Amino acid sequence: MKIMINHSSMQPIYEQIVEQVKAQVLHGTLQSGEPLPSVRSLAGELKISALTVKKAYDFLEQEGLVVTVHGKGSFIAEKNKTLLEEEWKKEVEDAFAAAVKKGRTYGLSDEELREIFAIVMEEP
Repeated sequence: MKIMINHSSMQPIYEQIVEQVKAQVLHGTLQSGEPLPSVRSLAGELKISALTVKKAYDFLEQEGLVVTVHGKGSFIAEKNKTLLEEEWKKEVEDAFAAAVKKGRTYGLSDEELREIFAIVMEEP
């Protein structure tokens, strides 16, 4: 499992871990039943607090993405990849809806919003 931490990001470190684990599950890099590194080993590798890694693992477990077996470690759960994709699509849809609402509040027409969307989609 490869995790990269951006210490200059405003996003908390545990959230960075959660997002990267989710992405790796979605892209098939992490498979159901695959063990995660121990809390201590990942903390040592990333040079962060073990409590931060534990918080990330606990969050992933609450979301049903990780299962922890006492004495054996944490493993990727048998979560349906489709459910994870739907969750992410819903988040993107909500972000689009908020952007459209803000644009309309500022008096932008639908055509102007489409133009902005097309410009944003062209960016790398």
